[in-house]
Amino acid sequence: MNLDSYSYMPTLETPRLRIRRLTMQDAADIYRYSRDAEVARHVLWDAHRTIGDSRAYLRYMLRRYRQHDPASWGIEWKETGRVIGTIGFMWIQNDNSAAEVGYSLARDFWNRGIMTEALKAVIDYGFGRLNLNRIEAQHETTNPASGAVMRKCGMAREGTLRQRLYNKGRYVDVDLYAILRKDYKSRLGMR
Repeated sequence: MNLDSYSYMPTLETPRLRIRRLTMQDAADIYRYSRDAEVARHVLWDAHRTIGDSRAYLRYMLRRYRQHDPASWGIEWKETGRVIGTIGFMWIQNDNSAAEVGYSLARDFWNRGIMTEALKAVIDYGFGRLNLNRIEAQHETTNPASGAVMRKCGMAREGTLRQRLYNKGRYVDVDLYAILRKDYKSRLGMR
């Protein structure tokens, strides 16, 4: 695996999105959507109560960038230059050439194919630049829209992990999805 490619975290471009490192200047944008309880309902972080929460999150991401740890990019809507979500690797296992991706998106941008566009770009990066063999993602079973995004990106559902996570005062079941390098190459008509 080429870790230099990961630690650099280059900007990824799609037709509508710029997927880039976050900066402290993104605090207002992060706060704008992270304070929404609906956005926070199925993720492991609580809705931000103040812009200070968003700044603390950004300081955490900047520290992860400096340490070359798996981290999230900001999803910038090119039309406005605003950050409307995040996507990135939660962990990377070098020995197994595997990683988990996670994401969140402002509610105003749901159901427009935006997260599918972003996830495809990150999957392309994971297989093309990081030389991963497996990329997985999980979602709470009560959030089937996230599973639909994963399926549209070629990920296959591998099963339900019962009470896998403790989130917001309760144990939740999650569906696990993954795509393998061979499946990815097959979809692209590569050998």
